[in-house]
Amino acid sequence: LLAVHQDPSGMTRHIGLAYGAAIGAARAGIIETTFKDECETDLFGEQNPLCGILVYSVLAAFEILVEAGYPPEMAYFECSHEVKLIADLLYQGGVTAVAYSISTNAKYGMHTTGPALIDDAFKERMRESLRRIQSGEYAKDFLLENIAGAPFLGKRAEMLAGHPIEKVGVQLRAMMPWLAKGKLVDQTKN
Repeated sequence: LLAVHQDPSGMTRHIGLAYGAAIGAARAGIIETTFKDECETDLFGEQNPLCGILVYSVLAAFEILVEAGYPPEMAYFECSHEVKLIADLLYQGGVTAVAYSISTNAKYGMHTTGPALIDDAFKERMRESLRRIQSGEYAKDFLLENIAGAPFLGKRAEMLAGHPIEKVGVQLRAMMPWLAKGKLVDQTKN
């Protein structure tokens, strides 16, 4: 991403593009943006589809299956473990690659259940989260949280660490040693 806010020499954009090309960023393409747009879309993506909705929908789906009497191991695989497959399809080919690659049954369920869950009320709640970001309300809340020593984040970290999905996930991932190769997060180092 390239954002030019001030350009005293008239060459800032060209210099930025040259730096991007020099470090290899231009191989994937450089998108011209503004700091405001990059910051707001990044915060929105993190809070909504990427972290907020993904993590909490996985937790809720796991809880619902376990409450209904299904083994936690099955609930883990169906609601958490298989996320990578769908994420990889989405990453490599977009939503059409997901739809193309999944079973007809999964496709039917995606198109019937997905829109029923992600309805206008859901979208309005997402719009509200964007308004909080744009207005600065989110940033203010985040700063106050950190000034107070991050008590809310601490409680949420404890909740996630103690959630049953984590207990069963640790056991099942231990049965798949290949997952440790190229591990993205090593919590033993910090």
